[in-house]
Amino acid sequence: MHFNTTPSLSSTLFPSSSTPTTRYSRWLHHHFTLSCLYHPMIKLSRRQSLKALLVAAPAAAVANAFLIEPNRLSITRREITLPNLDPSLDGLTIAQITDLHFKPGTDDALMQKLVATVNQENVDIIALTGDYVTDDPSVLPPLIEHLKQLQATHSITAVLGNHDGWSSSRAFYRKHFEAANINLLINQNTQLHIKGSPLYLAGSDYVWFGTPNASETLKNIPSNAPFVALVHEPDYFDNMRAVRNIGLQLSGHTHGGQCRVPFLGYAPVTVEYGKNYIYGDYQVDASQLFVSRGTGTSGLRVRFACPPELVIFTLRSPA
Repeated sequence: MHFNTTPSLSSTLFPSSSTPTTRYSRWLHHHFTLSCLYHPMIKLSRRQSLKALLVAAPAAAVANAFLIEPNRLSITRREITLPNLDPSLDGLTIAQITDLHFKPGTDDALMQKLVATVNQENVDIIALTGDYVTDDPSVLPPLIEHLKQLQATHSITAVLGNHDGWSSSRAFYRKHFEAANINLLINQNTQLHIKGSPLYLAGSDYVWFGTPNASETLKNIPSNAPFVALVHEPDYFDNMRAVRNIGLQLSGHTHGGQCRVPFLGYAPVTVEYGKNYIYGDYQVDASQLFVSRGTGTSGLRVRFACPPELVIFTLRSPA
């Protein structure tokens, strides 16, 4: 986002690109700065003015990280060439939703925004890649009420994340997902027929203390068939591609670091099974991976330079 304004001292010291820009953080920064610098009863030296700015900037960043950014849904768009995809399926769209970590009462507005945004996209497939809850399985039924509102032309398919597996049984999740017409894959794959052409979706069990099986997940998918793999933990990508080339794997788990260093894109905190592939696009030999930042938060409800993310993929045929 760009603003056509005359450069000021505050915008020079703290350009909009230096932190995630929001109306509130800019308001807080400018309000604090201007009230101190130009209040008729306050006369500040240049050094005092700079100190005032240095106080205002962290306050704005903290307010942004706790109050604004966790609710600021962003859309990431990617075009991916999927090996073996029939030309008739060129342009097929997939929405990836991951790491909701749903908190009733706190996250309802964000979920409503997420569902509305997905439905406006009119996607062909919705891929849910795990961690619907954090540690309380009782929040799944109210979350399902939101997920029931999702609309996809051909399929809504899910896999479990480690927090899901730690909080309840696989049967518990399968029961609730099936009631919402969501296909849950656990070391399985399924074939979609779209415009007379095949597309496989493969989904593993969660990796961290789960029982993932890459061979079973990919079993019986023809060598010349296009497929997309859903795996919660991204580092399992190496296990998957050890079995065969992975046309595209969609993962979450890392939250993109949840708090990142602006400009550098560095995530100071990483998580088990999410240390090698943290966020974004990766290609290793003939295999492709995308790791999403996800939507929710674990631990403190805080995000910095790493807003909630909905990913819309447009698949392209190599032909």
